Amino acid sequence: MSKVLRFEDLEIWQEAREICKKIKSIIDSTSLSKDYSLKEQIKSSSGSVMDNIAEGFERNGKKEFIYFLYIAKGSIGETRSQVYRAFDYNYINEAVLNDLLKNCLNLSAKISHFIDYLSTSEYKGPKFNH
Repeated sequence: MSKVLRFEDLEIWQEAREICKKIKSIIDSTSLSKDYSLKEQIKSSSGSVMDNIAEGFERNGKKEFIYFLYIAKGSIGETRSQVYRAFDYNYINEAVLNDLLKNCLNLSAKISHFIDYLSTSEYKGPKFNH
């Protein structure tokens, strides 16, 4: 495993970014763009995933990073719930639903595994290196 120097190097952040881009593309290409409330909620929750991964990483401490990873995990669950609503409201078809659900579940599992790894790691974070 290569050393992670920036949050952009994290696979979970990269995947969260891809989900955000998919959500934005769906908003731009469907009538979801006219449902202001759901559109803003799903943009916000999907963006929160990548933003919380970044914020936790930048805090430079393992405990804080884990805390923000849990928030990111909650946000990907929120996004997944909103994807169901987009399907139920006929903004997306079943193929798009299944693709997004697969992406969200995969990312959620990766975040969980990363939390488990960090929890058992001796690593404390850069702010503790003196």
